[in-house]
Amino acid sequence: MKTSIKKTGVLLFLFYSLLSTAQPKDGVILGTIKGKIVDKNLNQPIPYATVVLTDVSEKIISGGISTENGDFLIADIPKGSYTLKIQFMGYTSYSRTIDISKTNKDIDIGIVTLDEEAESLDDVTIVAERTTIEQKIDRKVINVGKDLTTTGGTAAEIMNNIPSVNVDQDGNIALRGNQNVRILIDGKPTNISAAQLLKQIPSTSIKKVELITNPSAKYNPEGMSGIINIVLHKNSNMGFNGNLNLGVNFDKNARFNNSIDLNYRTGKVNIYGNYGTNITKNLNGGFVFREDDNSRQNFRFLDNNKSHLIKIGIDYYINERNTFSVYTNQNLFDGVTRGFTDVLFLNNDQDDLIQNLISDSDNLGGTYNLDYKHNFIKEGHNIELEVDFNDFESDSDDDFSFTGGNGTATAYNDLIGNNRTNTTINLDYVNPLSEKAKLELGYELRLRRTDNDYASTLFPNSNFTYDRDIHSIYATYGKNLEKWSYQIGTRVENYQVDATFIEKRSSQDDIIRKFEDDIFTIYPSAYISYTPGEKNSYQLSYSRRVDRPGLNQVNPIREWSVPRITSRGNQNLEPQFTNSIEANYTRKLQNGSITSGVFYRIINNEINQTLITDPIVPDGQILTFDNFDNNSAYGIEISGNYKATKWWSLNASFDLYGQTQKGIVNNISREVDAVIYNFRINNSLKATKNLTFQVFGFYRGPQDGVQFESKPFYFVNTGARYNFLDGKGTFSINYNDLFNTMRFRFESDVPFRQNGRFQGETQTVYLGLSYRFGSGKNKKLSRKRRDNNEKSGGGIL
Repeated sequence: MKTSIKKTGVLLFLFYSLLSTAQPKDGVILGTIKGKIVDKNLNQPIPYATVVLTDVSEKIISGGISTENGDFLIADIPKGSYTLKIQFMGYTSYSRTIDISKTNKDIDIGIVTLDEEAESLDDVTIVAERTTIEQKIDRKVINVGKDLTTTGGTAAEIMNNIPSVNVDQDGNIALRGNQNVRILIDGKPTNISAAQLLKQIPSTSIKKVELITNPSAKYNPEGMSGIINIVLHKNSNMGFNGNLNLGVNFDKNARFNNSIDLNYRTGKVNIYGNYGTNITKNLNGGFVFREDDNSRQNFRFLDNNKSHLIKIGIDYYINERNTFSVYTNQNLFDGVTRGFTDVLFLNNDQDDLIQNLISDSDNLGGTYNLDYKHNFIKEGHNIELEVDFNDFESDSDDDFSFTGGNGTATAYNDLIGNNRTNTTINLDYVNPLSEKAKLELGYELRLRRTDNDYASTLFPNSNFTYDRDIHSIYATYGKNLEKWSYQIGTRVENYQVDATFIEKRSSQDDIIRKFEDDIFTIYPSAYISYTPGEKNSYQLSYSRRVDRPGLNQVNPIREWSVPRITSRGNQNLEPQFTNSIEANYTRKLQNGSITSGVFYRIINNEINQTLITDPIVPDGQILTFDNFDNNSAYGIEISGNYKATKWWSLNASFDLYGQTQKGIVNNISREVDAVIYNFRINNSLKATKNLTFQVFGFYRGPQDGVQFESKPFYFVNTGARYNFLDGKGTFSINYNDLFNTMRFRFESDVPFRQNGRFQGETQTVYLGLSYRFGSGKNKKLSRKRRDNNEKSGGGIL
């Protein structure tokens, strides 16, 4: 293939040379343009770079590619004014205006130097000291620096440091105070729940986090509060290089997280791999006190988990026009949970009951991705086909035994098996109609197949299948008008669901419940931005979105159970729809920047957790999901970074969310006006060139809902990091939750008056070591970010 490209370049060069020596027609002026393209840093020729000549209407007049020596020649050019553009993957583009006339027809522009794109230089080999935030037209990008990767062992620790994002005690993630959010890894879906995923990804494997709070019609419309895309490091430097990260957290138990990134690039082939592992023991517990019968449930569990995250991929640069890549993510996770639930009846201790649990689970997930992209001659004009297959298998073996309770409780065993597959096919077309306008068209197919088996020695065996097909087409059009820019789009989707729940009975007919749905929906979006100067920018956007129930939200099979609370899904749960409008303002300062925003959402048929009385278990409760009435929400966000002195810099953010919730809980009509607010501040103090200290503080205010009132909490982290070996190595130490205040507390009066508290091992000491090796120039293949992740929707309280 390389030989054919060389021949093509030589033939083009000779062809244009021959044309330049031919005699023109009488009275017709024909000109030539020639030059040499060179790497600015290496001072070496760049072969096969694209050279395009356009007229004032941006119509392509002629073009070619540079030879092995970087030379190019465009001949037989009529008289007129033109724009010459030179492009090569991984480099900034070059352009200049050229006039062909009778007195200026043979033009030699000499040596053209191309510099690497700034984005290409931002890779695993260089991790910035400080985290930075970029406000783009459709998303906020948090480039993760060493000040965040040293805060702890997993992605969960990083997420609580990011504006607008919260992670609760069970690992459930919320964006702008709402857990209806899409979580992506490298823009791709995953069958693994967000809570489990955040515990498995090492913090040092994260390159950046993208918050897409009002996605355009191009993106999957699922997720009321938007999309969180976690981008992992991918090293694509020339030659062989990599990065090694080691870390350990200490509290009552030690937790180890390690990762290594390797890359080898030569010629047209880039091979890369990433391996991360977490070995954790985590003690967590709490209590729930019920006032109606003066009882208290105490929880104490020890999780012993091991996870392995593997990514291997190959990029093949066929030529400047065509690229092909393939990669796979493999996620292996197994864990054992041991613990007990102690139910104490303070008025009658003869009814006291202890439930012991031993849960053994094995999980295996894999993603397989193919991508082919063809670039047309015009810059930014391309078509891309991507196929993504994701499968997940999970098996758990749970043993329950009991002590006390007057001998009324019976020991039993649960076996639960889950098998899920997702297939996604995307075809995307991008056409820059001009330098100021762009059209995007696309088609997406999403197929989901789910099969869940439940076998129990005490309860009826059951099976739940859930199949879903979604066909989507979209179109967006955007244009820049000097200081103004806008983008409009529409996405049309057909959504089909076929679900069946079978409860098997030995002495009577099986109970069969079926659910089918077929919905055709339109999702419009619009953006407009105004940039009067370099220091100020304004943005206004609108989108319509949907939250389709996650698997655990509709799965009627028991997810978990303690003596007085059982968690399971609601098969009759319906989608919720959201109309969202938001405005953002960014101000660049001399030593920093400030970003502020407001949003307003109208939510139809809202999905939320609810506690209802158990019709079978006396005094029992079922934690499930239900649709509430139409609600509204609003929010204000302010974040900024500022370098106060040469040695002191800080990032801070404040976000406030208000929501009116209406619903019927346990046959009681309720309406609540809830206000949630959070404050974060991160101080970085540079003692020497290589030694930096850090102090991070977080406060979350109280949160009211139709059923629960969460109490406020705060925590403080402090630490230090030291760079050595000319910045190739970094040693870090961090003391998390300095005052041991990170705990979840709540009160509720429906269906019973109760209060509770939950806490894990949050007061930890983290030690980390990072070392990067190898060198080389970076020529990274840009990959599209997908957003068709599936949520699970489980969790406790």
